[in-house]
Amino acid sequence: MSGRLALPLPRPVRARYAAVPLVAADALAVLAAVAVLSAAHRRWELALPVAVLVVVLDGRAGLHRPAALPAGVLDEVPALAARAGFAWCLTAAAVAAYAPALSIGPLRLCAAYATQVVTVGVLRGLWLARRRRVARAHPRSALVVGAAGPARRFAAALAQHPEYGIRPVGVVAPHADGEQGGLPVLTSPEDVHRAVIQNTVRDAVLLADDAEDTTDEGLVTLFQQYGCATWRLGGDPAGRPMGDHLWGHGCRLLIPLGERRGLTAKRALDVALAGPALALALPVLAVCALAVRVADGPGVLFRQERVGQNGRLFTLLKFRTLKPADETESATQWSIANDRRMSAAGHFLRKTSLDELPQLWNVLRGDMSLVGPRPERPYFVAQFSRIHVGYAARHRMPVGLTGLAQVHGLRGDTSIEDRCRFDNHYIDHWSLWQDVCILLRTAAGLVRPTGS
Repeated sequence: MSGRLALPLPRPVRARYAAVPLVAADALAVLAAVAVLSAAHRRWELALPVAVLVVVLDGRAGLHRPAALPAGVLDEVPALAARAGFAWCLTAAAVAAYAPALSIGPLRLCAAYATQVVTVGVLRGLWLARRRRVARAHPRSALVVGAAGPARRFAAALAQHPEYGIRPVGVVAPHADGEQGGLPVLTSPEDVHRAVIQNTVRDAVLLADDAEDTTDEGLVTLFQQYGCATWRLGGDPAGRPMGDHLWGHGCRLLIPLGERRGLTAKRALDVALAGPALALALPVLAVCALAVRVADGPGVLFRQERVGQNGRLFTLLKFRTLKPADETESATQWSIANDRRMSAAGHFLRKTSLDELPQLWNVLRGDMSLVGPRPERPYFVAQFSRIHVGYAARHRMPVGLTGLAQVHGLRGDTSIEDRCRFDNHYIDHWSLWQDVCILLRTAAGLVRPTGS
């Protein structure tokens, strides 16, 4: 079964061709530069390698991703100029090495380089000017998150400066006393849901005073699930263009976990390890299935709906270690390690964690990752999200077969608050090497199993 938990509005589809004008500007600038070289000698054959180098280098640097806030082209000139210079120097060196008769003189090389930088600056400037006009004419609806007073003042400043293309439509202040006039004050996640849908909200701004408040984690996850650009004020401006500010407030765009480059490597690691592991485990899977069939009768595999990344629902697979009285018990009752109804085979499978082996198939399908927060049933996700601060934020990352909480002994009937804290720490400090370390610690733990 597939679906999404408490998300009535699908995530907006991103514009597929947003980078095309910027790539075209790079290509046209290269053609203009080559035209300068070709004024005296034909050099058109250089256009393709230089254009490829420039496009690849600019793309890798993120220069083909349109800034969420319309900025000035001068902010991008140093990065563009550095990559154009590298591309031209590399091309000139290759020509001098392999075709000395066609080598490019320093004056013509400088002229071509300057032509490219000026041309790409002009083309990008025209495109950015158009974006600013569109932003003024069609501002995006936004919610401001923070204490009611500062949030209202910041929203008023944004309303007076339409050049940012953001129009505040509400204030999210979970601890506010109620309506205070002006923009509506939203105090609950349900209010935020309705406001996002009714106002087609596309931006959310978190004030600096609340930047470290863990109650914001669930809101950040919610906004990003709806495809909202989520900004946090007071971020470190070092290395960021001057355009990344909102009326003098330094800000940074919070990139959803699913868009981080490293998660591609995480998925590659999952496939590279889960595939061979599933193949090697086939004899063990067969023995476990036979033991469950003999001890507990038909129904070897246990299928249960769980909540995955961004609230998506999926069907988790396990070996059946206990037959619940009915579907309601399965979905809403917490499992007990020493349940008297559990057979000896079921107890052994759960103690050694062999009952989790079929989840390697969930990993290959993409429902789960090898490492991540453990998935839970929708009923308990709803309960724990109300009780434990930050529990909903666990779903920023793909759920996993094992995780940081599990290698610290937090399995089965252990503290949900502790698990939540470990899971969010793992997400906030994620790296591929951390995944490898957790997998090694999990493998070592199998030698001295404690079960769940």
